[in-house]
Amino acid sequence: MADRSPKPSSRSLWRRYLDFPLIYKLAIALVAGAVVGLAVGEPATALQPLGEVFLRLLQMLVMPLVVVTLIAGVSSIDPVRLGGIGLKVLVFYLATSAVAITVGLLAALAVAPGTGLQAPGRTEQSPEQAPPVAQTLVEIVPENPFAALAEGNVLAVMFAAIAAGIALAFMRASSDERIAGLGALLRRGVDAGVELVFVIVRGVLQYAPVGVFALIAVVLAETGVDALVPLAKLTGVVYGGVAVQIGVYAAVLVLFRVGVRRFFAAAREPMVTAFATRSSSGTLPVSTRAARRMGVDEGVYGFTLPLGATVNMDGTAIYVGAATVFVANVAGVELTVGQLLMVVLVGVLASIGTAGVPGAGLIMLSLAVTQAGLPFGPVALVAGIDAILDMVRTMCNVTGDLTGTRVIARTERGMVHESGEDGTGPGAGAAAVPAGAQRAEGAEPPGEDAGSGG
Repeated sequence: MADRSPKPSSRSLWRRYLDFPLIYKLAIALVAGAVVGLAVGEPATALQPLGEVFLRLLQMLVMPLVVVTLIAGVSSIDPVRLGGIGLKVLVFYLATSAVAITVGLLAALAVAPGTGLQAPGRTEQSPEQAPPVAQTLVEIVPENPFAALAEGNVLAVMFAAIAAGIALAFMRASSDERIAGLGALLRRGVDAGVELVFVIVRGVLQYAPVGVFALIAVVLAETGVDALVPLAKLTGVVYGGVAVQIGVYAAVLVLFRVGVRRFFAAAREPMVTAFATRSSSGTLPVSTRAARRMGVDEGVYGFTLPLGATVNMDGTAIYVGAATVFVANVAGVELTVGQLLMVVLVGVLASIGTAGVPGAGLIMLSLAVTQAGLPFGPVALVAGIDAILDMVRTMCNVTGDLTGTRVIARTERGMVHESGEDGTGPGAGAAAVPAGAQRAEGAEPPGEDAGSGG
């Protein structure tokens, strides 16, 4: 009896941790990290390794997840339907990015966040340049897919995975029984790879609160409250612009008759994770899980989410628009209509060539500032609080990816499993809930936490 009592007690404590919803664990970690970072100050930077481990775990999953989900997603769609989904997702992502950067520009023009600030002195470092759009388009096609995989070239890996997925889709649809049989066999292997990655994802998410706590504590320990004072207007513009953009997403969801409350109940975990990690690609495992929870078929989310993590950067577009006006204010330059249009165009196109990792927004901002003919010096002011701005813009990026995924799934027949709407996930065997009953339910979908199956 004495030997058996400690075991159930410790197992029960671990079980309770697993059963506690991830969103609350992340929220507690965020608050605790902020308190420690501000109260302790510089010594809190010793927590950096704990945060780095979390980022490395997420980054470790990115390439395998991109490969298996893209191949599984693309190959699960009928070849005739594949072209329609691809066109829809590109149009949606480009349109929302254009809206986002316009929101950022208009909000910044109204507030004039940089007025009264002095441009910093000479900077020793030259800005990191974004690759030209033409070069980016050429390099999407990899000379060696395995080298692209080893180098972390996301766009090139995505191209190779999409090509493999298309080929597998045609194999499965072939009238030749031998080819169709081989396609079915390959598809089973891909499905096994997807499940393997998701088992690892569930394990990594158990460490997420520790990593989030460390990341937030380190960021606030390094910047402190004083760092926000001279740039409070710019911070407010970016955060306000993101709030407006999320309102745009809600309007789009309503337009396509998708439940807004139910959507955000499923999307809030990847939103919080994106806010803490500042990485769209790193949040991809959590975003994919949320899409499954919404009932979206892998034929849609397996294609739209990896693509969106790289090319859809609405929050970053808001940041680029607002920060460009900020730089112009600090430099004492009044932007012309032509320059504003150029910022919109460059912001939308540059999002294709910047990866969904922390700090990519500075590359886009450097390109936009240069193309607008503005001095680069004031960008150093923005870089000082880039981490604070990066959090909210990454959250917006991920929310836009999920919105596009859910809307596109809504427009494709058979690509939304209603059983997934109650948290059981697609393929759970539950009967479809009548539309009226779904609309009446406002509660959070039960049963999905970090320790449960996807």
